Amino acid sequence: MYEEYYGFTEKPFSLNPDPGFYYGSKEHNRVLAYLRYGINQGEGFIVVSGDIGAGKTTLIGALFKELGETEDIIAAQLVTTQLEPDDLLKMVSGSFGLRYEGLSKSELLNGIESFLREKAAEGKRVLLIVDEAQNLQHHSLEELRMLSNFQYKKHSLLQSFLLGQGEFRDTLRSPKQEQFRQRIIASYHLGPMDKSESKHYIEHRLKVAGWRGDPHFANDALTEIYKYTEGIPRRINTLCDRILLYTFTEESHDVTLKTVKAVVKELDEEIHFNRDGHAQVEVTSPDVENRIISAKKKNRPALKGTPEEKIRQLEERVSELEVIVDMASDLFKTILSRP
Repeated sequence: MYEEYYGFTEKPFSLNPDPGFYYGSKEHNRVLAYLRYGINQGEGFIVVSGDIGAGKTTLIGALFKELGETEDIIAAQLVTTQLEPDDLLKMVSGSFGLRYEGLSKSELLNGIESFLREKAAEGKRVLLIVDEAQNLQHHSLEELRMLSNFQYKKHSLLQSFLLGQGEFRDTLRSPKQEQFRQRIIASYHLGPMDKSESKHYIEHRLKVAGWRGDPHFANDALTEIYKYTEGIPRRINTLCDRILLYTFTEESHDVTLKTVKAVVKELDEEIHFNRDGHAQVEVTSPDVENRIISAKKKNRPALKGTPEEKIRQLEERVSELEVIVDMASDLFKTILSRP
């Protein structure tokens, strides 16, 4: 809507992860360095955790962009839900284009091992990236650990990167995960950007979208954006998108402190920001209740296409529902914190 008005070539603050908009903050570059280190090691697990909207999926997109130029690494990504162990093996098989329908667990394992050995014989390495790893059950993590046991000439046939929300770290601290923890060669928790990086992040995304200074963002407006988003990329995207829509409807070419406060006030009807800048859903908000009920009742069509296309469809659904999950989580926390 506002793209043409401001001369953008594309939407600068889309919620969908896009490696083309990757911004290398200090935290994000450090995580990317850990991922590169893991690839060089060629074994074990790399674990990256972070808050919702911290940019984990975008990081993986940037990594895949790099790997696209590397012919000796075969990488696949899957987004987990509440999967049983056998379902996880099917997802792994499907992500690498292997047959999985109607196969038993032993047949799935044999098929995966044969694939890994075949690629190793060709001089290629296989990398599995598991997103939303906090949803993995203990038995599913054990299946991943067992897959890491496959070897060829004393070298691991499969390496895995696990990305999850903060609670995934608690899962890994469980006594049940001792064997799994011993396979982790590096782990990192992705935190928010600071005020300076948040400003550069906004300017970076605008420039990628063809920004030439229109609209102009005042410094105090950028400070206010940081205050209400706490440097979380997805929160910044949500707020800035609404700001651009607001300035467009006002036929304005300046984003001022007044502009940001006006947009935040609008958002406050849907999401309440407390004094510390945290997003907190109002318990009495009928909008939140209706969104949650709608999300539960929504009849989504079955996944279609190739395994890669199904994975993309799952990623889109996760992006849509994460906002609802975040809102519901804050709602429950608010209720529980009340006397």
